[in-house]
Amino acid sequence: MVRKKGSLILCGAFLFVAWNALLLLYLWGRPPIGRPGEGGGAEPGGNREWEAAKGAHANLASEVIRLAEEVEFQLETQKKLLKEIESNRALWARQKGVGKRQAADAKEAKDDVKPPPSKPPPPLRDKVDDKAQAVIQHTQKPVHTVAPDSNLEQHQSNEIKEEVVETNDLPTSAASPGVVIPILVIACDRVTVKRSLDKLIQYRPSPQLHPIIVSQDCGHAETARMIGSYGDQVTGIHQPDLSDIRVRPEHRKFQGYYKISRHYRWALNQVFNTFSHSAVVIVEDDLEVAPDFFEYFRALYPILRADPTLWCVSAWNDNGRDALVDPAKAELLHRTDFFPGLGWMLLKEMWDELEPKWPLAFWDDWMRQPEQRKERSCIRPEISRTITFGRKGVSLGQFFDQYLRYIKLNTQFVPFTKQNLSYLLRENYDEMFIKEIYSAPLVKVEKLQQGGSLQGPGPFRVQYSSRDSFKVLARNLGVMDDLKSGVPRTGYRGVVSFLYRGRRVFLAPPEGWTQYDISWS
Repeated sequence: MVRKKGSLILCGAFLFVAWNALLLLYLWGRPPIGRPGEGGGAEPGGNREWEAAKGAHANLASEVIRLAEEVEFQLETQKKLLKEIESNRALWARQKGVGKRQAADAKEAKDDVKPPPSKPPPPLRDKVDDKAQAVIQHTQKPVHTVAPDSNLEQHQSNEIKEEVVETNDLPTSAASPGVVIPILVIACDRVTVKRSLDKLIQYRPSPQLHPIIVSQDCGHAETARMIGSYGDQVTGIHQPDLSDIRVRPEHRKFQGYYKISRHYRWALNQVFNTFSHSAVVIVEDDLEVAPDFFEYFRALYPILRADPTLWCVSAWNDNGRDALVDPAKAELLHRTDFFPGLGWMLLKEMWDELEPKWPLAFWDDWMRQPEQRKERSCIRPEISRTITFGRKGVSLGQFFDQYLRYIKLNTQFVPFTKQNLSYLLRENYDEMFIKEIYSAPLVKVEKLQQGGSLQGPGPFRVQYSSRDSFKVLARNLGVMDDLKSGVPRTGYRGVVSFLYRGRRVFLAPPEGWTQYDISWS
């Protein structure tokens, strides 16, 4: 718009100058007019010329008047144009300044972005290829945690920058030091929340980068005093609605599940909308974390940001019992189609998708439904970075005595932020995964149980073809046999990977698998 106005003004100015020049040339170029006694009438026919001259004088007068009126009109037009020029001068100056700033920003961005060297992705198997280069950069100014009813204007004014270098090879590195990833602790009436908070504070590398927000429901006074005893090491918030929820009669015994779902929704809205964070790691008050818990999530934050086929990162392995994991592979990570929970990272963009349809109860099983999962996956570790010590709870100890109490907690610090984790991106992972699974020798479960006739540490593949055959084989091999919306725990593309008597085993569907059958639930 400014460019069009400028062109109009310049055109008007040119017309003004040209018209005045033509007028002057016209007036200067006219021949002199004879007067009586100056030779004009001394020649033959001079009288007739004088009469003609008189008429010309009259015509000239009218012509000059007409020209004067036109000049006056033109001058008035030019005056208006000059006023337009004056009024737009400030706008031009601002536009010029913006243009200079944009050019400077573009130059700085060009200088800052250096293309990563292109190297092949590492193999899927149990090692991370340290030779691959990593360049996903995420920068974010620190966001300080404050109480929900405090003045948030200065905190909300903090700008978050995330710069992702996109490439097909996409080698990756850890999030930049400025990314703030808070820990949300969901608490109720367990004073043993102290065990969880003590470990979080002990292993936390930075209070600024990992503020701990403890959200308490239930109104349990002793637990509230315990949380308050940590002072400014944590930020305590309290779910204000402690009322019972009206449920249908057959669901009265599930009142606790309804309250948990309500609490999660409120607490996550506080983290994302009140505190204005862009990501969060959620733990419950009965979880103890591993020494590299924070390192694990910081390293995987860029992977979660970069891959749209991922929707969470979890610290939990459902089949993470001591005998089922490889203790020599603490650095090994997997993709899984099963939502694990129990210490998991969520991005604000995903919460914006889930929050409007958040369920009234049983939120974790709801997350496992295909309508929410949308064929997206999570990252899980070989060895869990959390364990649960809470047998008491709304599930009344379901699975705790049989499975959960035996989950192995990692004790070895793995420097994930120094490793290349790009093998977890779907475009790198799936091809290697399928090749590894279906190139493994197919064996009967009886041979695995006998063990004597099998050579080497594996991997070996055991095949199932139906829901019932999966459950029988899972029980025989000691892994969890339940399915949610057709997805087995820890499963990826239907495959459950674990150790059996020291050998890597893949409990897998036939080659050519395409999708889960939700009737297998």
